[in-house]
Amino acid sequence: MTRPGAATPLVSTPVGLRYGLIPVHGYGIGGAVVSRMLDPRGEGTARLLHPNESIPYGALPVLLAETTVYGASCVEHMLRNWTSGLPRPWLVLLSDAPARPVPAARYRIRALGSRLAGVARVPYLPVLRTVEGADEALEHKDVRAAAEKLRRRMEGN
Repeated sequence: MTRPGAATPLVSTPVGLRYGLIPVHGYGIGGAVVSRMLDPRGEGTARLLHPNESIPYGALPVLLAETTVYGASCVEHMLRNWTSGLPRPWLVLLSDAPARPVPAARYRIRALGSRLAGVARVPYLPVLRTVEGADEALEHKDVRAAAEKLRRRMEGN
């Protein structure tokens, strides 16, 4: 129930929004870069959603998490509260180190697979530690290559 005078967010259709990105454990350069990876021309086809913002109608929800046990547990918590009225989300895992995720994180993500539309992985990109923003990150060939692979994976090509 809302109180009188409170603004209630309405579900709207932003022009061309295809991906609504939900960072499951905080905002950072990784989320900003994935948003730009999925929207290479800056046309507004992908954007980070604000906390408690509704998923815009027609947009595919995309959960963003790091490949840590904490990230996997945040994904699990988010999916426990996911309602059946929403489309199954994609999960984009951002590698936090140049090594495979630990077994506990891999197992938990694998166990949650049936609740997801798909899982895409972004490799460890050390350049993200040195850039000020997503546009600067996309100037690097490793980031552009990872972006191309991410788009192909999520678009089914």
